[in-house]
Amino acid sequence: MKGRFYKFLSSDIGIDLGTANTLVYLSGQGIIINEPSVVAVNQKTGRIVAVGKEAKQMVGRTPAHIVAVRPLVDGVISDFEVTEEMLSYFIKKAEEYSAKKMVRPRLLVGVPSGITNVERRAVRDAGINAGARDVLIVEEPMAGAIGIHLPVKDPVGNMIIDIGGGTTDIAVISLGGIVRAKNLRVAGDKFNEDIISYVRDEFKILLGEKTAEDVKIAIGSACEQDVLMEASIRGRDLVTGLPREVAITDKDIREALSGSLNTLVNSVKEVLEMTPPEIVSDIMHRGIVMVGGGSMIHGLQSVIEREIGIPVYIADDPLTAVVRGTGIVLEDMDNYKEVLIDNEDELPPR
Repeated sequence: MKGRFYKFLSSDIGIDLGTANTLVYLSGQGIIINEPSVVAVNQKTGRIVAVGKEAKQMVGRTPAHIVAVRPLVDGVISDFEVTEEMLSYFIKKAEEYSAKKMVRPRLLVGVPSGITNVERRAVRDAGINAGARDVLIVEEPMAGAIGIHLPVKDPVGNMIIDIGGGTTDIAVISLGGIVRAKNLRVAGDKFNEDIISYVRDEFKILLGEKTAEDVKIAIGSACEQDVLMEASIRGRDLVTGLPREVAITDKDIREALSGSLNTLVNSVKEVLEMTPPEIVSDIMHRGIVMVGGGSMIHGLQSVIEREIGIPVYIADDPLTAVVRGTGIVLEDMDNYKEVLIDNEDELPPR
């Protein structure tokens, strides 16, 4: 393990490899890339047409031979080759920001808690094949906690809820390790699916994923708001097959999300029930911190707080907490190396 830690280099890269978005941190520069985890592939030639923002604009608008795919599903790699191409694209883009030419940079990649050894190996191999000299791995709730400056190395309990695109990580952290954690497939993508399903059943309109995402961001809420929020949505009428526009309110979105939000709250309770009492005492005193894009749903903080009776806070800039954590670890590796997952110690040699 010791031989894998090098002196600080400007070519060290931290990556929050998310289902919905990938964020990249370059040592000495800060966060340099925040793009969708989408790749457009030409199926006739097998070539990559676009990556990131450009590919996201193509979703639902491509000819038959071009497919816009998300190579990560529920936080883990589902298409190895496309993930490799996407990582290669982000590494090359990072070179544009580097003060010197990068020669096989070292990557620190955030992954969901509880992923299997095989899934970790896939992340490591994809990074190496994309041009990295070494790939280190950190669990996303740990990186998020470090990114928002929680005292993860102290003998005190910290609780963090990271609601991403594909997964939600609920973790209790103390003394540089994860004491209890639960990873569930209820996050931003599931919320979008809930909205699409609700609108199909209630309004007989078929929505696209992007429309569902937009309305979730605009008027999504977990509890009743002081002001009624409303948005217009356009989709295909399932009866006539023609385009139709209807108005949808925040109450509709609450009904659509209610099942998923109940699952989320119950999972937080489960983690607390498994946590040692001394640490629960710390959490009651210090509160729970939420990070990730899903934490920004109006009123979600209040709902969790009301249901479990513990203060809940939303971190500043919750979207970048994990990638900021990878940056802090990279720039102080000696102090934080214990929080990393060492693949080579856990997996049999290839």
